[in-house]
Amino acid sequence: MSLVVLACLAYVSMALPDSVLGIAWPSMSADFHQPLAALGLLLPFGTAAAVLSSTMTGRLLTCMHIGRLLSAGTILSVVALLGYGLAPSLWAVVAATVVLGLASGAVDSGLNAYAARRFGARHITWMHACYGLGATMGPATVTVILSSGMQWRWAYAIIAAAQTMLACAFLRTGRHWAARPDGPAATAVRTHAAAPASSRSRTAGSRRYVIALSTAVFAVHIGIESGTGLWAYVFLTTGHGLSPETAGLAVSGFWAAMFIGRLVLGPVAERIGAARVLSCAVTGIAGGAAMTTLPGPAVLALAGTLLLGLAAAPVFPLLTLALVMATGYGLLVRLTASAHAPITPEP
Repeated sequence: MSLVVLACLAYVSMALPDSVLGIAWPSMSADFHQPLAALGLLLPFGTAAAVLSSTMTGRLLTCMHIGRLLSAGTILSVVALLGYGLAPSLWAVVAATVVLGLASGAVDSGLNAYAARRFGARHITWMHACYGLGATMGPATVTVILSSGMQWRWAYAIIAAAQTMLACAFLRTGRHWAARPDGPAATAVRTHAAAPASSRSRTAGSRRYVIALSTAVFAVHIGIESGTGLWAYVFLTTGHGLSPETAGLAVSGFWAAMFIGRLVLGPVAERIGAARVLSCAVTGIAGGAAMTTLPGPAVLALAGTLLLGLAAAPVFPLLTLALVMATGYGLLVRLTASAHAPITPEP
């Protein structure tokens, strides 16, 4: 199996539990006799675990191959998903959230670092597009399960089975992850490292500025993206009075728009430049957020949710690629960790 395809499948699988929680939580909170607001209790635990795992990824990669890291992270996510499905109380869900944060933080950081070094704009954007594909499938799966009268626990059982197959694929291909040739980003970084010391020192100030600004942009962007995916279902049902089925499909539509945007805008970025695509994306995010939050009919909020997904699509992968080409790989893991901080892990 191609490693590009496997990386894409990893993002499909990684997105499933992230997108399921927001849809399943009303049913979960009823089972555990907790208010809807208790969802906020899970976020600090999951965030801390993901940040810790992402920060440690660089050190882990010095003592183990990235294939082994991906295998271990995926197996750990299977344990977390089974913990969700079998959880008898809210605190068991909190424990599963910590385990899932550790797993997804390692897998996300490892794949981002690998893809930024080995892939070009098209492939890295397609890889992140697969996160949108998995996130589209997650809400739709939970909506179908709940609409058919089945318990929410079945959703986590199905996702755990998918993660198990992915772990087996990582185990079988572990030794092949070091065999791929470097991509454009790696060439750019080597060229920068080979430049005279005087030339590199002149750019040190601008490099620090780029790092600080990129950290803030990553954090804000992931906060918007994850926050929309996590809270849109509750917002549309309680704030706009939509039916659970319609709201669930709307959340799937948000992630589907992100999938389509990343699929299409990757080649566009290679053709016209990442800066132009990112400028349009930021404008679209502001417009989508305004449509979603301003008073008005429910259809306006639905359209704003879809626009948010489409506009947010290229931001994370293109920023990742541009940052690595500008500053090297060493800071990517730390920036991925900062990106986890607002809410939950993403690609």
